[in-house]
Amino acid sequence: MSEPFRDEQLSVVPANEASWEDLAAVFGTADYASQCRCQRFKVRGWIWRDSTLEERTGMQQEQTACGEPDAEATSGLVAYCEDEPVGWVAVEPRTAYPKLRTTRIPWTGRDEDKDEDGVWAVTCFVVRKGYRGRGLMYPLARATVDFARERGARALEAYPMITQPGKEITWGELHVGARQVFEEAGFVQVSHPTLRRVVMRVDFDGGGEPD
Repeated sequence: MSEPFRDEQLSVVPANEASWEDLAAVFGTADYASQCRCQRFKVRGWIWRDSTLEERTGMQQEQTACGEPDAEATSGLVAYCEDEPVGWVAVEPRTAYPKLRTTRIPWTGRDEDKDEDGVWAVTCFVVRKGYRGRGLMYPLARATVDFARERGARALEAYPMITQPGKEITWGELHVGARQVFEEAGFVQVSHPTLRRVVMRVDFDGGGEPD
C-alpha cells in the first residue's frame, strides 16, 4: 500500500475552478464512475436505460461548470496532489438530486422535508486510479463541510457504508464513502436504515459553525 497523502501535498478546489480535462482525468475511462459521471441521482429514470454516456457526460460538464471560476454554482470538489488531479467528491443541495427523493436510505425512520434547500448532501467520491488506498477520502470529506457551510447550508448529510475489518469491499461499493471517513470530518450518525448503510450529518448554527 502506498503512503498516505500528506496535507501539504493536497489542495481541494471547487470544480468550476478546475479544468474539464483535469476532471476527466480523475474519472478515467474504465470504471463505473466513468460511465455514471455522477448522474445516478440526477437521471430521473433508470440511468442506463434513460440516458446515454454522451448525455451524462454533457450533464456533468454543465453541472460542474469546469473552467468557469466565476460560475455561481458547481456540483463538487476536485482534489490535487501538487499539480496532479487525483480525486472528486460530489456535494450539492440535497434537492439537486431528484432520484434521492425516491431512495429509501436518506428517509427511513426520519421526518425530513425533502424540499428543504438548506440541507446539502455528499453523494459520491471518485479517486483516480493509481492514487487509491492513500486516504484521499478523508481530506475530501473535510472539504465538503467548509464548502457547504460557506455557501449557506443549514446542514450537510452523507449516506456512507459501514466497513468491517478483514471484510473485502470493492471500490465501486465504496463510492458513497465509509462511516469512519465522515466521523473524522465531524459528521454524526443520525440513522441506520440498512445493515450496511448509515446517514451521517453535520448541522450548522446561524453563524455557519457546526452545532
